[in-house]
Amino acid sequence: MLQLTWLDEQDLEFPSADLALDDPPGLLAVGGDLSPARLVKAYRSGIFPWYQDGQPLLWWCPDPRTVLQPSQLHVSRSMRKFLRQTDFHVSLNSAFADVMQGCAEPRDYTSATWITQDMQQAYRELHRLGIAHSVEVWEADQLVGGLYGLALGRVFFGESMFSRRTNASKMAFIHLADQLAHWGFELIDCQMPTDHLFSFGAQSLDRSQFIQRLTTLCPEGSESAWGTSSGEKLPL
Repeated sequence: MLQLTWLDEQDLEFPSADLALDDPPGLLAVGGDLSPARLVKAYRSGIFPWYQDGQPLLWWCPDPRTVLQPSQLHVSRSMRKFLRQTDFHVSLNSAFADVMQGCAEPRDYTSATWITQDMQQAYRELHRLGIAHSVEVWEADQLVGGLYGLALGRVFFGESMFSRRTNASKMAFIHLADQLAHWGFELIDCQMPTDHLFSFGAQSLDRSQFIQRLTTLCPEGSESAWGTSSGEKLPL
């Protein structure tokens, strides 16, 4: 019977993803911390933190994994019409903390959030280091939607999105995928399956295949392609 690994704050190593539980699906380890070094190590290994206030720090690596290739983004005819007609506008990295706060707001189906204050502080630090990024959608000067995640190598690890107006989060995702394709990114990690993501062309990938792709697209020491044109790289 598989047992959870308790992480040592002094050791950044994670157990093999093969040791993740089937119930709850994908739970791999407990403990550790949210330091930038551990978070980057986790994402490069296909692992992410997800927990709520009052719980210990939990680390996950679900199987299968929901992914999307930016160059294969599908945009419906109705959404294309909306994009042509809307007066919303999009920015990058102009309100990271506000986007995280928006993602942490209560949803229609629950008042709980896994984007705790500790999580917000940790990802704001990743943003300061140029690793975490946000996409904002504005109506005039009002933030109405957005998303955030990490860019490592040629992979964008999506974390969360929110919408205060119809189609705002979809617009953020479309803009992100278009930019990532332009910069040469090959994969968006969407983590968990939703009809919303599958409508954009997302697919399910076996965990072993996903991790193998990460070893090629964002190995340790690789540079991020965020914000660069072809042939240019920016160090993390």
